[in-house]
Amino acid sequence: MNGGTLPRTDGVRRLLALSDRSVSSIESLVFLKIWKFGTTVDARRCAAAFKGLLEVVLALNLLFHQCLTPSNAADAAMRNRRVKSPVAKTANAKFGSAPFRKIGMRATALVTSAALVLTSLPVAAQKAEGPPLLRDAETEQLLRDYTRPILRAAGLEKQNIQVVIINDSAFNAFVADGRRIFVNYGALRDSQTPNQIIGVLAHETGHLAGGHLAKLREQVAQAQTQLIIAMLLGIGAAVAGARAGVGGNAGAAAIAAPQAAVMRTMLSYQRAQEENADKAGVKFLNATGQSAKGMYETFKRFSEQSLFSANGADPYNMSHPMPAERVRALEELAKSSPYWDKKDDPALQLRHDMMRAKISGFMERADSVYRRYPLTNDTLPARYARAIAAYRHGDLRNAIVLIDALIHVQPNNPYFYELKGQALLEGAKPLEAIAPLKKAMQLSNNAPLIEMLLGQALVASDNKAYADDAISILKSALIREPEAPIGYTQLAMAYGKKGNLAEADLASAQAAFLRGDQKTAREIAARAKTRFAIGTPGWVKADDIVNTMPIKN
Repeated sequence: MNGGTLPRTDGVRRLLALSDRSVSSIESLVFLKIWKFGTTVDARRCAAAFKGLLEVVLALNLLFHQCLTPSNAADAAMRNRRVKSPVAKTANAKFGSAPFRKIGMRATALVTSAALVLTSLPVAAQKAEGPPLLRDAETEQLLRDYTRPILRAAGLEKQNIQVVIINDSAFNAFVADGRRIFVNYGALRDSQTPNQIIGVLAHETGHLAGGHLAKLREQVAQAQTQLIIAMLLGIGAAVAGARAGVGGNAGAAAIAAPQAAVMRTMLSYQRAQEENADKAGVKFLNATGQSAKGMYETFKRFSEQSLFSANGADPYNMSHPMPAERVRALEELAKSSPYWDKKDDPALQLRHDMMRAKISGFMERADSVYRRYPLTNDTLPARYARAIAAYRHGDLRNAIVLIDALIHVQPNNPYFYELKGQALLEGAKPLEAIAPLKKAMQLSNNAPLIEMLLGQALVASDNKAYADDAISILKSALIREPEAPIGYTQLAMAYGKKGNLAEADLASAQAAFLRGDQKTAREIAARAKTRFAIGTPGWVKADDIVNTMPIKN
């Protein structure tokens, strides 16, 4: 199991561009539905609020410049030629009459404070270039087996929908675009049966099949237009009140009221989407002959955990339906299925338990692993978790003994050989890691993540004779995993061992590009171009990276 990062989405940075392009291109950030079963942290609400705030800033700037007297406008324009910040432009402008100065000072304070909040976001965005991902051949194969029949029932089998594992211990799953379902490792670890996590995946597939993200974007656009108009009218009321010497409460109320109404409309629309996704999920489970009991059990468990926090909450301010309502509706729907009492296949349950044990071994502290899987537990999953914990926490010799015992029980399990190879590789024994990794690759039908691990062992062996094998294996893996930076990094090292600096630079540039470091990618690609003959495939690839336009801040 390895960590990684998505290619940079730059959602926040696009948001801060203050342009139509930026407002319409933050899908991967804005439309994350954080699925907390009642105690929801919802990025849709946050993004909607930020978008509204951005429009207020733009509208206020426009209004304030229109309120300038001709002489003051010219004076401000001269100064603003030396100032790039729209906030500074507004702050430097002079207002004419006393009422306008008073409103201008208050509005400038609002714009400045809003800008301070918003400009603090790019720092976080640059430090965390997308959600941290976990990659594991065994877990990903199991998730593909879980989702394949669901996607077929939903008519999405040819859409190349992927399930992506997020490095987060919270129970959570969401869709952020039309081609990926994101699931936290905490959801996988805490789902006691395959049916429970399959129910969650079926719900998320319901969002994809219903086109909910696209529809929500349309709804947001409509709401945004209404909000801008209402805010401009409210600002106009404030300006008129100031001229007449009346307090600004009326204008403030005129701004706040439509904001609340639009928000409630949006949340009502989102609750309807959640209910529709529940219904679609049960429909897909029925179509594949699976029980919806696991889906119901998951909702019910989190409903009970959130009763205290949800007590007294405004139903219209929940990003999901009230937990009790949602669970009751789901229970009625799920129990009407002829497959309600159908159990998971024992072999599938064992694979699920092995996945949970693997996650525990890799992601939890050793004492936590041994509490969850004590020495008195002699099941295969428990032994798997303890073997992983041993190698992860520095006891390589004992780990190899435990892994060899697992191989003795299941000699055709590719992931036991993968684990042995990974433990040896990370234990500074790359030569010893090669044989078990080759066996793992053979038994797994050349799983690309295992191929990359083998390529890494070959490169780390310091035997130049292995360089050609490493290049061949890594190129094969990257055909099926073209967005894996680690593959290109190892490929660059393999080419470097052979003295092929042109291909080494190209692979390094591709790795940097996939990590989101476009500046480094362009610099290395420019150097690679000088090493390739003009017009060759390598030169063309390097030229593509050099000429890729960076996302404007």
